[in-house]
Amino acid sequence: MSSEPNQPASPLLRRLQEMSRRHQELAALLNDPTVVTDHQKVARISKESGQLEAVVSRYERFLKSEQSVRELTEMAANRDDPAMAEMAASELESAQAAVKAQWDELREEFLAAEDNAVDAFFMEVRAGTGGDEAGIFAGNLFEMYRKYIQTRGWKIEVSDFSPSERGGFKEIIVYVRGNGAYRHLRFEAGGHRVQRVPETESQGRIHTSAATVAVLPELPDVKIEINPKDIEESGCRGGGPGGQNVNKVETGWRILHKPSGLWFKMTEHKSQTQNKERAWSLLRSTLHDREQAKQHAAVTGARRAMMGSGDRSERVRTYNFPQNRCTDHRLSGEDGGKNFNLERIMAGELDSLALALIERDNQDRLDNAEKAM
Repeated sequence: MSSEPNQPASPLLRRLQEMSRRHQELAALLNDPTVVTDHQKVARISKESGQLEAVVSRYERFLKSEQSVRELTEMAANRDDPAMAEMAASELESAQAAVKAQWDELREEFLAAEDNAVDAFFMEVRAGTGGDEAGIFAGNLFEMYRKYIQTRGWKIEVSDFSPSERGGFKEIIVYVRGNGAYRHLRFEAGGHRVQRVPETESQGRIHTSAATVAVLPELPDVKIEINPKDIEESGCRGGGPGGQNVNKVETGWRILHKPSGLWFKMTEHKSQTQNKERAWSLLRSTLHDREQAKQHAAVTGARRAMMGSGDRSERVRTYNFPQNRCTDHRLSGEDGGKNFNLERIMAGELDSLALALIERDNQDRLDNAEKAM
């Protein structure tokens, strides 16, 4: 490839070529008579093909535009036909600009594809250090996310919660589904610190409290080996935040994984079968997340240092109420991070913050891709 956009991103181009070949393979499978009779297999193939479609389509358009640049370059250098050469030269600059623009769009589409492939995820918000104020802060974070998710038109369901005595939550787990939701919220994982005068403070002193957030993609197709002897599970009663819709029958499901100590309780559905499936899904996702963290700790060291590992003990953001300032410590800026208007952030206006983190991560992915090849 000779045009300028390709040179610094040859590893990415090779990955795009692989995706294009895979897309062609999937199209051939969907036309295979031995496959079309297996409805589950067709559904899996169609889903994978659909996830590749946007990137592959942009890649094919980019290749056509790049081919046009090569042809114009050759014609512009043709001394045997000065008129044709002059015409080609006049078109070459705009054609090169179009290729560069298409490359930028293609790169963004590629970087978004992996995250957008996640249909749904679990978000856990838990009170950290700070007593009652930490529980109130956890409740504030939940409301912030709820407003943002609903504004974007995504779906949110409360899976489980444990209320705090003075308001808010000791912990709350929600299930989120929507196109682009995981991409915009995945970097919320980590430790969140608040600095303010608590509602429980009578002397007017500023306190520092904390809450932690975990973001776990739902991975229904991931095979996690779980020994049945390691599991304790049973039905339980359900209910919603604030005590509404408390069931008089056991429609919820509680599950404990004894080796890890992980346990979850799902209550959002009226069907116990659905709650049981959701509890198992969250357990698999959590165990998979832990295993992935172990396997990729060394490989992704640079990225984790920049973006944050998502570990619950790691501080990723500070909410300073007296100064109306929200600081994300993973973004470059003054005072160890980039600042945002706190009032807007707490009102659920998270787009500017989310997009800044996405942009930073995009650049890091490209840098790491170069180093890996």
